[in-house]
Amino acid sequence: MKKGVVFSVSLALVLAFCVPAFAQPNVKSVETISIDDFDTENEEFAWKVQASRFVAEGYPKQQYVEAIPNALRAIYEKDEPAKVLGVNISFNRKGENWFEIFPSKAGEDGEESPYEYHFKGIVDHVDFWVWGANYNYKLEMMVRDVYGIVHVLPVCQLNFSGWKNVVVNIPKTIHQTARLRTAPTSMTFVGFRVRTDPDEYVDDFNIFFDQLQYSSHVMSYIYDGFDLNRFSFDEGSDGSSNSSNTTSEEGK
Repeated sequence: MKKGVVFSVSLALVLAFCVPAFAQPNVKSVETISIDDFDTENEEFAWKVQASRFVAEGYPKQQYVEAIPNALRAIYEKDEPAKVLGVNISFNRKGENWFEIFPSKAGEDGEESPYEYHFKGIVDHVDFWVWGANYNYKLEMMVRDVYGIVHVLPVCQLNFSGWKNVVVNIPKTIHQTARLRTAPTSMTFVGFRVRTDPDEYVDDFNIFFDQLQYSSHVMSYIYDGFDLNRFSFDEGSDGSSNSSNTTSEEGK
């Protein structure tokens, strides 16, 4: 009986070491990628704010403000002043109020519309700095998986004063890759949502954001032949048609 156990364990070890290296996901290539540091104008998209029905007239207000968390001040090396994204909101009455901060991009017609940032690789977590005004509000982050489902992830309660670095772990249950070739290739960032507590004051609230970034396994879904995933048989790499139904002149 003992010989059988020893043989089984030995066989399992041999099989484990015989698995080809290229068949295993690459989890070592972890990178920290910036979505926006808010110091300079983002070339990919702009930030917009929208609010629920009882928002006061003239609100929400949005502005880039010269500021920086003290923890980041010592490592800031740019020539231009450090900036953060600020939003000021006011509602006409208490209740289930909310407002959203999201990327936006102009289309070919010049009209601005929501834009979703495409993450690179398999995201482990998203982290950023947020300034709280000690209101009993709730901050959430929204992402869309590769199958089109929007997930609302809790970030933190905003009942603190000043800057706080928050980390949002991405649950393993969120699909960041798809088995189908025609599906989207990555998860996307939809935006932030802030919800007011029904009993909290809503007449004047400020919030600021800085250093929005994420940590990702950028090579985890790359495999041998990955470049063929988006190959189109309508046109070859040289631009010529690859249709097998084309009749040659000799066959006429």
